[in-house]
Amino acid sequence: MTMLEKLGLAALHRLDPERAHDLSIRALSLGLVPLSGPVTSDRLAVRMAGLDLPNPIGLAAGYDKNARAVAALMRAGFGFVELGAATPRPQSGNPKPRLFRLSDQKAIINRFGFNNDGAETIAARMAARPAGIPVGLNIGANKDSADRAADFAQVVRVAGHTADFLTVNVSSPNTEKLRDLQGADALAALLAGVIAARDALPIRKPVFVKIAPDLDDAGIADIAAVAREVGVDGIIATNTTLSRDGLDPQWRDQAGGLSGAPLFERSTRVLARLYRETGGDVPLIGVGGIASAEQAWQKLRAGASAVQIYSALIYHGFSLAARIAHELDDRLTRDRITLPELTGSGVADWT
Repeated sequence: MTMLEKLGLAALHRLDPERAHDLSIRALSLGLVPLSGPVTSDRLAVRMAGLDLPNPIGLAAGYDKNARAVAALMRAGFGFVELGAATPRPQSGNPKPRLFRLSDQKAIINRFGFNNDGAETIAARMAARPAGIPVGLNIGANKDSADRAADFAQVVRVAGHTADFLTVNVSSPNTEKLRDLQGADALAALLAGVIAARDALPIRKPVFVKIAPDLDDAGIADIAAVAREVGVDGIIATNTTLSRDGLDPQWRDQAGGLSGAPLFERSTRVLARLYRETGGDVPLIGVGGIASAEQAWQKLRAGASAVQIYSALIYHGFSLAARIAHELDDRLTRDRITLPELTGSGVADWT
């Protein structure tokens, strides 16, 4: 991390977390943040679910909900970027304050509640992005919708043509009863509607589903079975957690989803279990608590074909993606192993 980046992070951490979040997006969109540019090599390049990724380090959804800085994020060293979540209609989300830094534990709690500018506006911004790395869209439902399953398909119809992949978000803890859609029957029906809407697009887009880290083994098995049955292209494991295990007492009653360092072990165990349930036949993306190349390596060993980061950027800056990619490249060379060989090689350590 450069001195300029350290100073920038220190300044942002003196501000309210949501204001700092918004300012960082504005700085990116104005070209004020130094960016590494593309990072790739023969060892890092990976093909997953029909997508060609220059490296397996992605940006998770939730940072740039409204595609305000997509062109800059495409130059930040990531192999792919996920925007959103987008809902059919704009909505303001939950009341503020709704974002909290747990600096001592390198974590955050958020309860944004799918605040976004709506699918039409987000689609227009995504359509204007330059060519480059794959950019996906996380899709959700409006809080006051009478038919939330239909909302997901509607976002696909409105914005799906502008994305390189689509992620069905049924795992956010910040929209009441949204996680009920992870049940086998509800999820199968929802995904069938999304895939039907996807199949009507001019170009086929991979459809992923993002799951919670708080599922038990039976829930994980149900999702694996549904994924195979309906033909999703991949599963993202995981979203934020409602668990407060190990947190300082001051944060235990704070509502919202917890992400960052405390999520690493829980999310990696879910990932490994999911890999076992799918037999390695469904591409998995590992998310949760990654802040180093070693942690990215462990997610890959647990079954991921690619990984995503977000919360760690708050504490380590945007140079983190490129640092992880370069260090991963060096280790692949040193250990004489390819990414496909690495994926799933350590599942037994996590199950």
